[in-house]
Amino acid sequence: MNEFRTLKVLDRFRLLFEKFGIQYVIMRRILQMKLTMDGRRVPTMLGNTGSRQDPEKDDQNKFLRSMWLYLLLGTVVLAPVVMMSDNFIFQMSLVFGILIFMVLTSLISDFSSVLLDIRDKTILDTKPVNARTIHAAKIIHISIYLFFITAALAIAPLIGGTIRHGIMFSVIFLFELVFIDILIVVLTALLYLVVLQFFDGEKLKDIINYVQIGLTLVMTIGYQFVSRLFSIVDFNYVFDGKWWQYFIIPVWFAAPFELFIHGDRNKVFLIFSLMAVLVPLISVYIYARCMPSFERNLQKLSDNSGTRKRVGRPKGMGILRFICSTQEERMFFRFTSDMIRNDRNFKLRVYPSLGLSLVFPFIFLFNSLQFQEWDKVSSSKSYLLMYAAALFIPSVMIMLKFSDSYKGAWIYKVMPVRELAPIFKGSLKAILVKLFVPLILFVSIIFIAVYGLRIIPDVVVFLLSICLYTVVSFLMLRKAVPFSEPYQVSGKGERIPILVLMVILALFAVCHLLSTAVNYGVYIYMILLIFVNLVSWRRAFRITWDNVIP
Repeated sequence: MNEFRTLKVLDRFRLLFEKFGIQYVIMRRILQMKLTMDGRRVPTMLGNTGSRQDPEKDDQNKFLRSMWLYLLLGTVVLAPVVMMSDNFIFQMSLVFGILIFMVLTSLISDFSSVLLDIRDKTILDTKPVNARTIHAAKIIHISIYLFFITAALAIAPLIGGTIRHGIMFSVIFLFELVFIDILIVVLTALLYLVVLQFFDGEKLKDIINYVQIGLTLVMTIGYQFVSRLFSIVDFNYVFDGKWWQYFIIPVWFAAPFELFIHGDRNKVFLIFSLMAVLVPLISVYIYARCMPSFERNLQKLSDNSGTRKRVGRPKGMGILRFICSTQEERMFFRFTSDMIRNDRNFKLRVYPSLGLSLVFPFIFLFNSLQFQEWDKVSSSKSYLLMYAAALFIPSVMIMLKFSDSYKGAWIYKVMPVRELAPIFKGSLKAILVKLFVPLILFVSIIFIAVYGLRIIPDVVVFLLSICLYTVVSFLMLRKAVPFSEPYQVSGKGERIPILVLMVILALFAVCHLLSTAVNYGVYIYMILLIFVNLVSWRRAFRITWDNVIP
């Protein structure tokens, strides 16, 4: 195993660990093995740029190699915000909002498995290792990575803020980064503890999956509230103190800059500053008291009991016969539907994107309401913001290729299916019907309520555009039969096609807009889309095995 530099730094604190009853030599060996194993796992941040593994590089830590993405974000986005003025309550709320979002997203996607790991207890409980050592190894394992993520995000704004605002800025900033990381880890662990307390077996695993998805969506939606904490007066952001702002965490950590650098003794800033310190410390105390219960309840994850639904005749066979023209298509439609419903890893990677697709149109709509009155918005053509709901369709289609059970893909070549077209058509129709259409219909219904019945033809055009856009996305993306590749190679060589597909989606919206400028133009465009959809769905899937990654 490799000798990691982080462990060499940790060696300097050996006496401190041993003073608290931690078996340092054993803890160090546990961490060394965990860090070595991490080198063979592709993180979510790097997953979209991944490629097939080079055996000679298997032990290189791919997570650390992805730090340049966080560093780029900190340099391009966060540093300019810190340096643009000295309105700390606005600037630092925005900076900490982005930073908390990035760190929490990484924690959920890449380190929930560390928080919820039961292998340590299974393996090490039979060895002369005390519980305190196991807990310490788990916490330090997560802390090492959070340190690198936070440092990569914060180094550029730290340097820029120190140059612009002085040394006091850097002191406050560094202290708050520590409290932010503590708060993120502890609150996430406590949320998992609540879930573990009330559920068990297979249901528990599903609930944890939905909690991880929900956390991602809450952070995305909650981040939108940061910009709404302020009013624009004479082109300056003015803070308006309201009761609900006490629940916006980034503002807590922005307040000490106003308090100590500007000397603003506003009562609200004092309360926010106290919350930035006390809430993380109280959370740590609660977590320390609940840790034994947390570890006990983790054993529920090894319980595979739970009720299974009986498999009977599939419902909606009449609709399925209308959607899928052949028996082969219907078979792969049902197969894909079962996979996307039961594969937890697939749901964890895809559902947050679908959730973002759901909220993005409304975020854009609310932003337009900030600058226009309701009557003007409802009578305008801004209902075309519906197309924002389709932004993540290519990303979801990419994930359709991957599965934890990818080795079972040999079944495709032994099945009595002569052509690949039924496989692709059935699978794409499944994700359209099961994932895209319900989401798009929900968005459309809300937009009809806002803009009136006049946009119903536009909604039909929108649905037809999405069906055609799905085919275009399939043609532009790399071809592979569904669920036939490991997640470690997800997104290989598909960043550029995704960017092109975003432009194509914008062109669909522009064409729709142009059709509204002509009398009956929407209906003519609708008939054209129906014809193009019929032709494209019939001809686009004539693909041989030579053009597909097996």
